[in-house]
Amino acid sequence: MARFRTRKDESSKPSYITPEGYRKLEEEAARLWSDERPKLTKAVAIAAAEGDRSENAEYIYGKKKLREVDQRLAFLSKRLDALTIVDSRPADESRVFFGAWVTLEDEDGELDTYRIVGPDETDLKQKHISVESPMAKALIGKREGDEVEVPRPKGDAYFVVEKVSFRAPEQG
Repeated sequence: MARFRTRKDESSKPSYITPEGYRKLEEEAARLWSDERPKLTKAVAIAAAEGDRSENAEYIYGKKKLREVDQRLAFLSKRLDALTIVDSRPADESRVFFGAWVTLEDEDGELDTYRIVGPDETDLKQKHISVESPMAKALIGKREGDEVEVPRPKGDAYFVVEKVSFRAPEQG
């Protein structure tokens, strides 16, 4: 069965990334190249030495995993070349821009802090949202005290910007 892309290939599309996000992608590429790939290559060689490759599940699985690692390495190489690292702060740090940590109050009075990052480093567990997301698009340029309307499929959501910072909040 052939696999088709669900999205167009944007690996060479220029995009922004934080220094931390870029470093994570570099570390992933280094780990794949220096740890994962050599282990898989060795496992495939050992499995190949066992004889009939057509019925050797370890060989077939190893080759498949090696192909996946090689594809990821090719993607990362191309992507790292296309990314633009944003490591400077904006002139007006009172407004929301790329890289900002933004604390929002929702309609129920709950506070949440999000960081606006590039699409390559989006991580909802860490509350890192893509600069291309509807939430980030609604926040860009806002200041503390501004009300923000975020379009959602189930109806618009409203937030108030409580705090804007370009320094990581204290982990606690």
